[in-house]
Amino acid sequence: MTSFSDDNRRAGGGWTDDVSRNNRPRHGLISSSSVGSANRGRILQALFDLGPTSRADLARYTGVNRATISGIIQPMVDQKVLVEGDAIPANESGGKPARPLWFSEDAQPICAVLLMHDSVRSCLVSLNGEISAESEAAFPAGTSDVRVLMDVIADCVGKTLASAARPAIGIGVAAVGMIDTDKRAIVAVNLAPLLDGFPLGVELESRFGLPTSIDHHPRALLVGDRWFGLGRGRRNFAVVYTGDVLGGALFLDGHLFRGPGGAGGELGHTFVQLGGRRCKCGRIGCWETIATLGWLREEAGNIELPGAETMTAAQLGALAAQDVAAAGQLLDRYAHNIAVGIANLQQTMAPNFIILHGDVVGGGERLVTAIAKHLHELVPWRPGGEIELALGDHEDVAALRGAAGLVLSDLLHFPL
Repeated sequence: MTSFSDDNRRAGGGWTDDVSRNNRPRHGLISSSSVGSANRGRILQALFDLGPTSRADLARYTGVNRATISGIIQPMVDQKVLVEGDAIPANESGGKPARPLWFSEDAQPICAVLLMHDSVRSCLVSLNGEISAESEAAFPAGTSDVRVLMDVIADCVGKTLASAARPAIGIGVAAVGMIDTDKRAIVAVNLAPLLDGFPLGVELESRFGLPTSIDHHPRALLVGDRWFGLGRGRRNFAVVYTGDVLGGALFLDGHLFRGPGGAGGELGHTFVQLGGRRCKCGRIGCWETIATLGWLREEAGNIELPGAETMTAAQLGALAAQDVAAAGQLLDRYAHNIAVGIANLQQTMAPNFIILHGDVVGGGERLVTAIAKHLHELVPWRPGGEIELALGDHEDVAALRGAAGLVLSDLLHFPL
């Protein structure tokens, strides 16, 4: 145990344990060369949160004078990262007309990649979140060589990059499975074990010479919401994704929770049912076993609903809207199963604002209302405000924007 007295610290005395100062972790100050990058990142973050904003309003928002703001902004205008819009007439009190700043259409884009277990999709994402130059490819069935899959991924990314009017500033990847964000590698994909251990980030960076960021698909969804969606300006929220798999991510006190090496946030594999079904991960009773399409389709088959083998939340909602009693009952059970995991998340971390993505979005307000009803029954009132559920963007759009957001966060020195 480390032991030192307050008097000794004030006097500048040495440590009294046997660990030298030189071996302790260092927490360095921001260097003078990094201050400019940090300030630019904070200004751009403010624009993402506020939307088009004048220099004067940015000065008020950041608590500095207008000359300081102009010193930070002007180089980005010159570099065509930002552009000033048309002047807005001054109000009755007079003053100089404001010209809101926003991201230039001529700014370098980001190459975003969505890697699923059976396919890859890539596109260009502008700094205001617009998507273009999309490319998509399926993985060949039956291959046992991971290099074949890498060639498919690289070909897809290469087509997108070749379509860019200006060179991309980086590549961001939203990937299924467990991801080691430090090593930029895929740890494991239950539905595509051939990808286990593959250093995808390093491979892409080597092939294309662009800085590459990679993260777990649900965390990328959260990053997309943070930069471009319903999470803008929020310091605490969560996302939950449902589909063939289930996942989620947390944004707490202004930071994305990843855990060491990206190991945190495996919400789909939290336990919700002792003695329940066996999960694809090998364990018993994971949340994923009762709140994904596999469970929904099996239960739909058991009650002989039409289209059970390909059932989705959207189809189930449509059947329930037609007053098919069994469909309404199954929708309520599905909503309860989703609510159970959200309740555990809420009781543990209290994010209060939860954005839903994936198949659940297809269920629309009917399914969301049912989830909310069960959630409020499962979670007693507590301080911090009401729990709010919201439907996110189409899953592929949100994930691709999130992949771009990973690159933005790294380049802007914004510590997600």
